[in-house]
Amino acid sequence: MPDAYIVSALRTAGGRRGGRLSGWHPVDLAGALIDGLVDNSGVAPDAIDDVIFGCVGQIGEQTGNIARNAVLASKLPESVPGTSVDRQCGSSQQSLHFAAQAVMSGTQDIVIAGGVESMSRVPIGTSITVPAKAGMGTYMSPKLRERYPDVEMFSQFVGAEMVAEKYNLERGDLDAFALQSHQRAQRAAEAGAFDDEIVPVESRNAEGESDGMHTRDEGIRGDATLESIGDVKLLSEDGVISAATASQICDGASGLLVVSEKGLKQLGVEPLARIHHMSVIGHKPVIMLEAPLPATQQALDKTGLSIDDIDLFEVNEAFASVPLAWLQSTGADNDRMNVNGGAIALGHPLGASGTKLMTTLVHALKKSGGRYGLQTMCEGGGMANVTIIERM
Repeated sequence: MPDAYIVSALRTAGGRRGGRLSGWHPVDLAGALIDGLVDNSGVAPDAIDDVIFGCVGQIGEQTGNIARNAVLASKLPESVPGTSVDRQCGSSQQSLHFAAQAVMSGTQDIVIAGGVESMSRVPIGTSITVPAKAGMGTYMSPKLRERYPDVEMFSQFVGAEMVAEKYNLERGDLDAFALQSHQRAQRAAEAGAFDDEIVPVESRNAEGESDGMHTRDEGIRGDATLESIGDVKLLSEDGVISAATASQICDGASGLLVVSEKGLKQLGVEPLARIHHMSVIGHKPVIMLEAPLPATQQALDKTGLSIDDIDLFEVNEAFASVPLAWLQSTGADNDRMNVNGGAIALGHPLGASGTKLMTTLVHALKKSGGRYGLQTMCEGGGMANVTIIERM
């Protein structure tokens, strides 16, 4: 089967809610990311066959096919199409899968896969709450209620607590993991580990004012301590999760340039990585966030790889209970997972997180000299994508 290669991988530095990216219209932020990929790779803008962008809150400024709108807001010509994907938090990871499948099929040669989310301008859950308030109903159909009676469907908070309970995780475990995320992210930022993956964009606050270029993730708390994290109020009185052990609300965009063998020759560049494996599974939609665990095992079984064959892992830190349960289930080495911190410190811009994590994984593999990297993340509705790449 033909291969798919990643030749460029970039992301914006994360912006906190109401912070240094909150003045960006998400279409324009996505367009700036696309321009960064074009400049970084040297690809001719009219050579791109398609743009596939993930976005979860497809309402308001993020509706109307944000991928196509981002193309029109970028330096790409009108001839380049675009399509938007919603697989919840795995939306842009799925965009990568669709792009890779397109070039592996031989139908396309150069595709941009990415994602964008402005959680400042389109708050989480807006696409559900606004129509409901307008009397347009919700996704909970009679058949869904019949199949899942008396449960709170699609509540990630409930799912995170269920995962913690199932895997016997206590608050202290989660607090310690959150501190680790901030410490690793702080060290990575200070060492310049993110320099090659961050595309600089002008900072813009909610009033449209700028204080320079935005090049550092805004959510990293270098002064975090176990005590300060432990002082944060629990989200549920009888639970173990607090806002400090959950991913940060974040604005951002990320993307990858994915090409075929023909595309490589056309560009005349060396690939950063080859797509080795792609899969996605459906799992239990109530506990929901557990899906990366069986998804990882399935991917390893299909590839014939063992967990020890993988040099680096990126497991999305939607809540600390998810990567901790994943470590427990897989037996993976914590020193290989989220080595530069994760969403607890760096933010989780929903539809942009998949290619954001992959961008970090690609560059971390390059710096470490490792061979294989695995990325996975939990997704609303009880799903999980797994992508394994091989550094070239």
